Amino acid sequence: MQLRNRFQIKSEYRIIDFLNSQPVGRICSIDIDGFPQVIPMNFVFVETQHEMKMNKHSTPINSDAIYMHSHPFGEKIENIKRNSKVGFEVDQHVCFLPSYYFHPTDASQADTLYISVVIKGNAFMISDATEKAFALNMLMKKYQTEGLYESLNQSMRSVRAVSVIKVVPQDIRGKYKIGQHWTANYRLKMAEKIIRREGINSTQILNIMGIEEDRTGKLYVKREPFM
Repeated sequence: MQLRNRFQIKSEYRIIDFLNSQPVGRICSIDIDGFPQVIPMNFVFVETQHEMKMNKHSTPINSDAIYMHSHPFGEKIENIKRNSKVGFEVDQHVCFLPSYYFHPTDASQADTLYISVVIKGNAFMISDATEKAFALNMLMKKYQTEGLYESLNQSMRSVRAVSVIKVVPQDIRGKYKIGQHWTANYRLKMAEKIIRREGINSTQILNIMGIEEDRTGKLYVKREPFM
């Protein structure tokens, strides 16, 4: 149990920050034959502290929520209308660790550094145009960070035409393995191996692991990679 807890993301803030740093999530609904259907989607996670603007008044949303926009028709829409229970998953593959990092010949030693969040909840189709406009604006804020667009509002035909899926989480669990289970010295040794194998791609990997290079090219632990 202690080892398992070591890989759990304990900070709610870090879970939310990770979710909204990732471009794609996967929603899983149950089809008419009882099979799970998994679809990749653009999404935004919105906390209850956010408010919807409505006719010069502010209305707080009543729960944390995941919003996704969608074509008005499709199998996932029918699945959600029939059964609101869904799963939602977001992950980041950080780095594959080949077996020879750990042992000269034992293939079973291969491993992966990763971050993932799995959510169980209930999904709904939003009919209220104000909430739809709010959700679409939150999606734009996430994906088009440079701005250069006019905010959407509930009176727009495009807002009324599009479908918006809302997932209200019932259970959120995060797991990660980014070197926090290694001592600082061992993490630095692994970083050297990652640099040799990954080349220019190693910079982002080491940053996630909390490792940087000083001016002389020497690696050092800048921060502990705890989530």
